[in-house]
Amino acid sequence: MNYQRFFEDAIDQLHAERRYRVFADLERIVGKFPRAIWRANGRAQEITVWCSNDYLGMGQHPDVVAAFQTAAGRMGAGAGGTRNISGTSNPLVELEHELADLHGKEAGLAFTSGFISNEASISTIARLLPNCLILSDELNHASMIEGVRRSGVEKKIFRHNDVAHLESLLQAAGRERAKLIVFESVYSMDGDVAPIKEIADLADKYNAMTYIDEVHAVGMYGGRGGGITEREGLADRIDIIEGTLAKAFGTLGGYITGTRAVIDAVRSYAPGFIFTTALPPAIAAGATAAIRHLKASQAERDAQQRQVAHTKHILSAAGLPVMASTTHIVPILVGDPELCKMATDRLLGVHGIYIQPINYPTVPRGTERLRITPTPYHSDELILELQGALVETWDALGIPYSGAGRPAVTESERIVPLLVPKSGG
Repeated sequence: MNYQRFFEDAIDQLHAERRYRVFADLERIVGKFPRAIWRANGRAQEITVWCSNDYLGMGQHPDVVAAFQTAAGRMGAGAGGTRNISGTSNPLVELEHELADLHGKEAGLAFTSGFISNEASISTIARLLPNCLILSDELNHASMIEGVRRSGVEKKIFRHNDVAHLESLLQAAGRERAKLIVFESVYSMDGDVAPIKEIADLADKYNAMTYIDEVHAVGMYGGRGGGITEREGLADRIDIIEGTLAKAFGTLGGYITGTRAVIDAVRSYAPGFIFTTALPPAIAAGATAAIRHLKASQAERDAQQRQVAHTKHILSAAGLPVMASTTHIVPILVGDPELCKMATDRLLGVHGIYIQPINYPTVPRGTERLRITPTPYHSDELILELQGALVETWDALGIPYSGAGRPAVTESERIVPLLVPKSGG
């Protein structure tokens, strides 16, 4: 049997569907974020990254880098093994205290990634509840879907952000059955926000537990960066708040926060936690520095929200098909996988702008898009450069605009250049 043929056929299928992913060779530059070095075909070129999940540039913040370097110098590069075997480094203990405090919870638990935190936590919590029914939003992240699947319990999918549909499923299950509602605060492909209060009200009414994924909101929203639940004063009404250290906090890892009993149960029963090497001390120390900074500083959040609004305005004014979003996610509809890939290739090769294409299965077929994430360090000048590059790309490839024509951007639509936070490098 020619085993290799099966793998080659699988890759050929991705090419045929225009879904084959190519990773750009990029080197971020501390102090010049969002600039990076792109290496291809023996050449090195400085480009601008417009799709990073390092939403606030904390990955290059001096406090974060210094904490990382100091911890690595004192304790070495690795964790030494799982926490069950090698114990827990003190930076990891401090990190979990900061996370619990961030969300006003009794305890926190750190994982090696946000994917693992969702997969391990959802599956473990549901398995420990007798005859549990999981109610999951249809647009939940793949990690949440995998956690639901691995739990082995019955599941019901409710239409995206549809509280009426959710209530009908809760009502059918009855108050006495154990129920776990799993959903996100910010949905990263469309940039919309869950009706958290309404879901919490239904959980109270029908005696259900709630599990929210705040990975695209922690650090970004709320007076201390606790996410949408903090911004809306609802953190105390959600049983388990999950988040990431790899986006707004600029490092690596995922976590959950909740009551001591829930956290201890996941710590004690989840294979994804028990049998995985712990986060290295340096990463934990860097993440803690980022969390502490963003608890005290509003400058990064204010600047980022301003640049997001400015980007949406400037791109929309040019007639580009900016999809509706109430958050920091700026999706631009292309609607065709091949055109989407051609657009990103042209933006990088011709304009020195890196935006990764978002195709099926990440988004439904026919909704392929560019996903732009402005940061505090994307200046007004860079936004205008992006607008010009997108317009040239749309015209060159014949991608449809959102309206009948493409309006010009007037001087009145240009905003005074942004003063970025001094702490960012």
